[in-house]
Amino acid sequence: MTQQIRNVVLVHGAFADGSGWRRVADILKNDGYKVSVAQPPETSYADDQKYTKAAIDGMDGPVVLVGHSYGGSIITEAGNHPNVKALVYIAAFALDEGESCASIEQAVPQASKAFKPDSNGLWWIDQAHFAADFAADIPRDEAEFMAISQVPISTDSFTHKVTNPAWKTNPTWYMVASADRSINPEQERMMAKRAHATTVEENASHVAYMSHPKETAKLIEEATAHAPANQ
Repeated sequence: MTQQIRNVVLVHGAFADGSGWRRVADILKNDGYKVSVAQPPETSYADDQKYTKAAIDGMDGPVVLVGHSYGGSIITEAGNHPNVKALVYIAAFALDEGESCASIEQAVPQASKAFKPDSNGLWWIDQAHFAADFAADIPRDEAEFMAISQVPISTDSFTHKVTNPAWKTNPTWYMVASADRSINPEQERMMAKRAHATTVEENASHVAYMSHPKETAKLIEEATAHAPANQ
């Protein structure tokens, strides 16, 4: 009998920080899991790997690694850490070798046209469109605060090409957000299928983990129960 994994590391995506994971983390903790919310700074892909791997290192034993959006790109490489036993993608980039977030977005464009670069090599979401294009199904005041507190993503983070996708060797779960305007749901379905992921679909905006925390926690707990902890 395989031992159930009790450690979960949650990784946020672009334009957000770890605080969005609060409801999911609370459910997991209440169910007896040890939770770490990584805070990759989105300053470069290498920096984001460093912070995520540090969170994995801080756990005592096998880990289920969860990523939202650009966090999926992060966990696709960080998931090669020997303690990671399963990957969970929430409306996230499950990239293949040679792909970047940018290449996926260009292949089948997302609905939003609100992503804008500045003169510092950072990308932002136009605040006027943030709620509709990123977080349409959470309370308006929460979405508006996310807009004014957004974490810009570096061009390097967005365009960095993955070299060694961890989903090729780790069991994988995926939540498709069917009302996503930031990643095209067609691409989410494609990436989930390609990764042979156990897939669920929710009628959710891009921040499915915030609008559907119970469903998100359920998917993560399914991964902890079925991933081989002693592999």
